[in-house]
Amino acid sequence: MPALWLGPRAQNTAGLRPTPSQTEGPFYPLQLPADSDFDLLRNGAARASRGEPAWVEGTVSDLRGRLLEGAVVEIWQCDADGHYHHPGDGGRADPAFQGFGRVTVGADGRYRFRTLRPAPYSGRTPHIHFKVRHQGHELLTTQLYVQGDPGNERDGLWRRLRDPRDRAALTVPFEPGVDGLRARFPIVVEA
Repeated sequence: MPALWLGPRAQNTAGLRPTPSQTEGPFYPLQLPADSDFDLLRNGAARASRGEPAWVEGTVSDLRGRLLEGAVVEIWQCDADGHYHHPGDGGRADPAFQGFGRVTVGADGRYRFRTLRPAPYSGRTPHIHFKVRHQGHELLTTQLYVQGDPGNERDGLWRRLRDPRDRAALTVPFEPGVDGLRARFPIVVEA
C-alpha cells in the first residue's frame, strides 16, 4: 500500500500544537525605540526601579519541533504603573522602562528578555505582547499571561481562550529565581 502524503502541515511528528494567536492590541509602538534590545529594565542610561524584575525566556519551534534559528521575537508591555510608551496612552509611561524589546533567536532556538512581571491596567489582566517573525513573514502575534493572577478570569481576551490547552499555553507561572522572577514561555509556530 502506498504511503499517504498529506503535505508539510500533516507531518507534525512531534505532536505539538501551535501557540494560540491573539490581538496585537492598540499599543504596538508607532516608532520603535532607539534602545530595543533584550533588557527592558534599561532605557539608554536610565534604569527602571519600579515593578518586579523578571526574566521571560523560551524557545521558538515549528510544529515538528524544529528550532527556528533566525526568528525575531518582539515583546512590548506596560510599565509597573500600567502605562505604555504609546501616544494613545497619554505619554505617562516610565521613561526608564524600555517597554519594547527585540531579539533574534540563535541556533539553539532560544530567546530571553529581562523585563518586569506584567502589571494590570484598566480593563486588562497583566500580560506581555509577543510577535514572532521569520524570513520576512509574521508568524504569530499573541499575549502571555501570569498563571494564578485573579484578573485573568475577568479579562475578555483571556476568557476567549475556551480550550484549556490554549489557556495553559499562554498562561505561565512567574517563579522566584536568583535575580528576579522567571517565566518560561515556549512558542510553537506554523512555519
